[in-house]
Amino acid sequence: MAWAVPEYAPDVLNSAGKRLAMLEFPVIDKEGLRALAVLNNWRAAHAYPLNTFQITLRTKARRIEKEVIVAQRVKRLESIHAKLARHPSMRMSQMQDIAGCRAVFKRMTSVRKLVENYQSSRFGHKPRGQKNYIANPKPDGYRCYHLVYEYVGTETTKQYDGLKIEVQIRTQLQHAWATAVEAVGIFTKQALKSNQGDEDWLRFFALMGSAIAALERCPPVPNTPTSKKKLISEIRKLVTKLNVRQMLMVYNTSIQHVGEAKDAKYFLLQLDPVGDQPKITVWRYKAKQSEEANQKYTELESSVEEGSSRQIVLVSVENINALKRAYPNYFMDTNMFANTVEKVIGGNIPDPQDFVQGVGFQPSLFDT
Repeated sequence: MAWAVPEYAPDVLNSAGKRLAMLEFPVIDKEGLRALAVLNNWRAAHAYPLNTFQITLRTKARRIEKEVIVAQRVKRLESIHAKLARHPSMRMSQMQDIAGCRAVFKRMTSVRKLVENYQSSRFGHKPRGQKNYIANPKPDGYRCYHLVYEYVGTETTKQYDGLKIEVQIRTQLQHAWATAVEAVGIFTKQALKSNQGDEDWLRFFALMGSAIAALERCPPVPNTPTSKKKLISEIRKLVTKLNVRQMLMVYNTSIQHVGEAKDAKYFLLQLDPVGDQPKITVWRYKAKQSEEANQKYTELESSVEEGSSRQIVLVSVENINALKRAYPNYFMDTNMFANTVEKVIGGNIPDPQDFVQGVGFQPSLFDT
């Protein structure tokens, strides 16, 4: 395999990033396509150092937990474009999460051990920062430990010097939360993972972040109840209002429907989550039928009665496949999240108040 190498100077790369930030995605004009070619090369050039980091991560993680899940990914073009659009002053050459690998452990103690291993052992690459979203969860409920490194090559790999790789270390529950956010975001066409979209869904995931933190005996998410009773009460209300159980079920089933098609480019889904057997109707369209798909989409959307839980979704195969690549154990993860929701609304969690100050959390390892 021939590995891609960086072909453009930082100033060319940063100019391309600024150009893309001003355009709609997908890009179609000539100048935008040239900028996209620069970005594509930059993204592809991360593959070699990413593979190196993934091998190291896998070795370290399996010494701690044999059944750890290790994966790697290069950031999707759509996600890069969205990030540049949200942060117009960001320089493309400084983006730290173009490429990343993650370890997903069953136990929080394993997360602590691996973080400590990276912090204390000699490593041939330059540390460029860490974010402890376990001790300090994001307001949206995201929890994970991030380590960023700058690649340092040998005589034969110096062309990759300076490329940044992000290492994420998390538990299965933290990963199940992230999987659910991604799935709900795709099906509701909202950027929930960027803290944009329906306020009820955003609140639900923030609250579930706190509930999972309590299960893992870690500090809660900011601006969520630290009273167990209040936290569970608010989650129960949103589970009912949003039809969370049913929606997770139909999203899972929809993914299976999409996975069965071989020649479709777009899927139009009519999701009716009411009852014990939610109904899903699927229309499949080829690439050249995009106009027809959008016409049908508009027709069905206009037929949805106000207050109805029926949902009309037009998704592309690329989005679904990207979801599966980012979360290879998608079905296991979403089922784990659904089961955790049931556990939480059943009242089976510790009191978040006990962990506000990191009691029982060993904060000395997570104080950055």
